[in-house]
Amino acid sequence: MGFEKEASSSSQALSLPREEDPTGPLLPKHPSGSSLPKSFANIFIAIVGAGVLGLPYTFKKTGWLAGVLMIFAVSALTYHCMMLLIYTRRRLEDSNGCSKIESFGDLGLAVCGPTGKFTVDAMIVLTQAGFCISYVIFIANTLAIVFNSVELGRILGFSPKSLYIWGMFPFQLGLNSIPTLTHLAPLSIVADVVDIGAMGVVMVEDVVFFLRDRPVLQAFGGFSFLFYGLGVAVYAFEGVGMVLPLESETAEKENFGKILGISMGFISLLYASFGALGYFAFGQETNDIITNNFGEGWVCILIQLGLCINLFFTFPLMMNPVHEVFERRFWGGRFCLWLRWAAVLAVCLVALLVPNFADFLSLAGSSVCVVLGFVLPALFHLIVFKEDMDWKRIGLDSGIVALGVAFGVSGTYTSLVEILSVKG
Repeated sequence: MGFEKEASSSSQALSLPREEDPTGPLLPKHPSGSSLPKSFANIFIAIVGAGVLGLPYTFKKTGWLAGVLMIFAVSALTYHCMMLLIYTRRRLEDSNGCSKIESFGDLGLAVCGPTGKFTVDAMIVLTQAGFCISYVIFIANTLAIVFNSVELGRILGFSPKSLYIWGMFPFQLGLNSIPTLTHLAPLSIVADVVDIGAMGVVMVEDVVFFLRDRPVLQAFGGFSFLFYGLGVAVYAFEGVGMVLPLESETAEKENFGKILGISMGFISLLYASFGALGYFAFGQETNDIITNNFGEGWVCILIQLGLCINLFFTFPLMMNPVHEVFERRFWGGRFCLWLRWAAVLAVCLVALLVPNFADFLSLAGSSVCVVLGFVLPALFHLIVFKEDMDWKRIGLDSGIVALGVAFGVSGTYTSLVEILSVKG
């Protein structure tokens, strides 16, 4: 899954979605369940995604200290909401007459009926498609810089970005025509290993640039960028759709909350370090994709090309939950080639319209990721436990829902203003 999420949030690279539910696990469960170290690795893969590449640019806008505080705050809230889903699932399964709940979509159906299921499916589709849009933007912008394609695009009548988007389009049609992820999942695992190595190299390069140039830095940016930064952070931590499948396949379920907390803490340190070091290295010259700051050295070019290749082959993994939802709802659950091709086309068209990688991360994080990661978990928990909770717990759940809605509206507005200002 290279710097990507979930068959992220909903069906991460380590699992193959069940035909009837796109939010199920990606690979078959081991009979004895996952060990705690394996659960840690699965959580890491489910969360660490493309959003990390936009963190240095976000820190430039928010200030490095504000950015670090923002990362840990979003991480804590994400962890809390993930645990709300687990508690809600356990309560429903313990009650009489409730069948086993294996995914976020199953939980939505159990709590709110078909409306809950539809809402979760819609958020999954928008989130997964959003990840794929960010991949397309990253690949196109990066290749345009690496190969300095301005002149070639002018000759062919395309912008460099459009040139690469339409260049990869027919190949993605072919990859998304594969009806099963069995042969693609290993590519995602390899991609994650490469990504971790690439992140390490990028951070080392950041330190070298910082010691050489010592750019001017700011600890706190303007308040107007707060919601923008929160949107990117929410996007970077999106992985809530995988928490129920991962907990189901964990051997020591009583310790899953602990290992989830440790994983979130480790990822928070990684994100904060990556974002801060990238901003420290380039200051106000930090680009929306940090790898574009490194110039034309062979090491940097190889890193950029490696990330592009990884995201290219991760694209069909990320799109699979989208295909599953569409085929189940519009084609009776059967494989439908034209629906898959239409979805790929829609993703590429949206990518053409968004000029800035980090701006899109903020938009996606402020809208659908907030609903999926905060609003729905707190709402489901409130509905199921409202008879047993005191006013403080009810107020906490209600506050998260209200905060999520307020942040979603304001963050979406801020992100759209940024995108439209760039286009203008």
